[in-house]
Amino acid sequence: MSQAHVHSPIDETDYLRREAAAAGKHELVDGEIFAMAGASERHNRIAGNIFFHLRSATRGKTCRAFMADMKLRLASGSTYYYPDAMLVCDPTDDHPIYKQSPCLIAEVLSPATASIDVREKLAAYRSLASLRYYLLVDSERLWAKVYFRDEHGAWFEQELSPEDRLDVACGDARLALSLDDLYEDTGLPVV
Repeated sequence: MSQAHVHSPIDETDYLRREAAAAGKHELVDGEIFAMAGASERHNRIAGNIFFHLRSATRGKTCRAFMADMKLRLASGSTYYYPDAMLVCDPTDDHPIYKQSPCLIAEVLSPATASIDVREKLAAYRSLASLRYYLLVDSERLWAKVYFRDEHGAWFEQELSPEDRLDVACGDARLALSLDDLYEDTGLPVV
């Protein structure tokens, strides 16, 4: 009979130290480390399109746009994710290697990550008091959904059709995103 090994969760300090020296990226979920897989060209183009529009809307503003190399720290410190894109408008959210108060988070779905993005991350992200928009964009087919919070704290969801625009208002940043914007130069035609 093989011998069982004691498994103990990794703490935040150890995770951040290891991640700073790691060749690849890892997410920390409730003290467990998970390696992140590489992404397809289409996944990267969609994430780049989202970041492009976020960055364009934040030029000269106090809000800041971030791509997939910026960590998101959940309040407990036992969970860190790498969202595909984030919009942060809280000027006090100024840690150089992670953010804690995004207004918008975008995740690009791939076959390997879709179920995590739709279930686990949706639940985790909605716990962030600052979050107003959670955008999911499929990399395999023309499909996007946004979860958004109204001024009373109620959550709603909407699948985006080709004629829809997602109007984002965070801090001093304003932008509108369409399926054309999300899927530009991806080879997936918006009908």
